[in-house]
Amino acid sequence: MASIVLTNVDKIYAGGVKAVNGLNLEIKDGEFMVLVGPSGCGKSTALRMIAGLEDISGGEIAIGEKVVNHLPPKDRDIAMVFQNYALYPHMTVEENLAFGLKLRKMPKPEIQKRVNDAAKMLGLETYLKRKPAALSGGQRQRVAMGRAIVREPQAFLMDEPLSNLDAKLRVSMRASLNQMHERLGVTTVYVTHDQVEAMTLGDRVCVLRDGILQQVDTPQNLFDKPVNLFVAGFMGSPAMNFVTAELVRDGGAAVTFADIRLEIPDSTFTDKPGLDQYIGKQVILGIRPSDFEDAASAGQNANGWATLPVKAEVTEELGSEINVLFLIDAPPVEHKDTVAAADTGDDEEAALPLLGDKSLWTARVNARSHARPGSSLDLVLDTHNMHFFDPTSGLAIGHEANVGK
Repeated sequence: MASIVLTNVDKIYAGGVKAVNGLNLEIKDGEFMVLVGPSGCGKSTALRMIAGLEDISGGEIAIGEKVVNHLPPKDRDIAMVFQNYALYPHMTVEENLAFGLKLRKMPKPEIQKRVNDAAKMLGLETYLKRKPAALSGGQRQRVAMGRAIVREPQAFLMDEPLSNLDAKLRVSMRASLNQMHERLGVTTVYVTHDQVEAMTLGDRVCVLRDGILQQVDTPQNLFDKPVNLFVAGFMGSPAMNFVTAELVRDGGAAVTFADIRLEIPDSTFTDKPGLDQYIGKQVILGIRPSDFEDAASAGQNANGWATLPVKAEVTEELGSEINVLFLIDAPPVEHKDTVAAADTGDDEEAALPLLGDKSLWTARVNARSHARPGSSLDLVLDTHNMHFFDPTSGLAIGHEANVGK
């Protein structure tokens, strides 16, 4: 096992296109690090540079104590798992697992032991004599992971290994990956565009945008303390709600937008140094859907929370909870960061058509809520969890990384 350290790593393609720009990242020994971001953000390029499949244009990559800038992939002691499985179709599962070890002239008894251990760990024992064509997508992906495991490398590098699987299988494979990492403790770098996958798998998550590192932190800190509008909008599903609002102090401090006024707790000014300098100015307010609740089912938990009367336009019943989509009388925030965070790369995924200059917000409420399309309800909001961003820079106001910027 080994740490992986990237220092000022650049990747510049022909024509001056910078796919990765000054990336500094330290992946600790035994850590599960997830690289996440929208399409074209440089995450797969960064992974391929660690693997040696792409030359770096500048900077330094070290695996363990060794600088590997000019080492070929086979000498870096890493194992890759690809999106498309990359199995040999004419070989059985057993032969696929053993192939790399045979190339290394490993003794037969050791090969057999490693293959059997990996097959047992991944539940492949009954499939060893089958060929890939006779396996499901999930089984093939487990064979691809088994082929990496038998190598016993210093690090695993995984490039969107679950993206070809259906939704239910992805969930079970995420659990298998977590168990595998717990058991093996091997340093793992994992690329995905799916932020739910990033949140559930990573010890830490590195958010990239246009080749530039935005924030690297634990999944919970990325969710609770995003460094800027882009991270706030990209991490979390459903996405954070945004609105341009004014910070006022007439009696108590509050934030106002449309015809809504939300009191700001005193503790917020302590937690977010510099926020008081925005009194009388505009800010971008962010509210997570999960910080709302239906007043009717919130009970005593919502004492002291702000109340927001809304009309449900659309409801999405998910069994354990309901997403309530409602309009607020304020135009959508059109900041370069929020636009980039909302870019799914899928042209067909167009937003709902909106009436006039209004924004569509989402509240995630308890399944006991009686919210239905067209119904009126009172939402309550925990105002301690509101997020504030500078409307020009897009930086989170009061975030420790931004204080003094």
